[in-house]
Amino acid sequence: MELSLIEDLIYGAIASIGFATISNPPIKSLKYCGIIAGLGHVVRFLLMRNVGLNIICGDFIAALFIGFLAVIISGKAKCPAESLSFPALLPMIPGMYAYHMVQGLIGLMGVDGKEDFDHFFFLFGYNLIITLSVIFLMVVGISLPIFFLKKLSFEATK
Repeated sequence: MELSLIEDLIYGAIASIGFATISNPPIKSLKYCGIIAGLGHVVRFLLMRNVGLNIICGDFIAALFIGFLAVIISGKAKCPAESLSFPALLPMIPGMYAYHMVQGLIGLMGVDGKEDFDHFFFLFGYNLIITLSVIFLMVVGISLPIFFLKKLSFEATK
């Protein structure tokens, strides 16, 4: 269990640093992106594995955690909280659900019978709802701390 938790932390941090480099941030902020993402992944991991929450609730709470952590750390990093938090969120996008959604959509194009159509439509619809719900709630979860701590968020780059 502990090794999986540490692996999740490391993989989340590495992916976040990779996503952050695309937007050309200050080099010193990359370590903060990695720390925030790694800790966010640990929160999601613990909520889903130990508490039993589903991916939608787990990602929402992890996004809230990432948002608050980004606002708090942004003063030390001397960059906006958004530039720390958005790369930390990207590795938590539910890629397998999006993949299965597209797989269901492609399967719908070549069906002959009602049973096959129902199967692929269910596959498409279920994964579409999960994917959109997770992405929407991650955006809400990361935005709320920036609005709640507006003064602290705006003072970070001064």
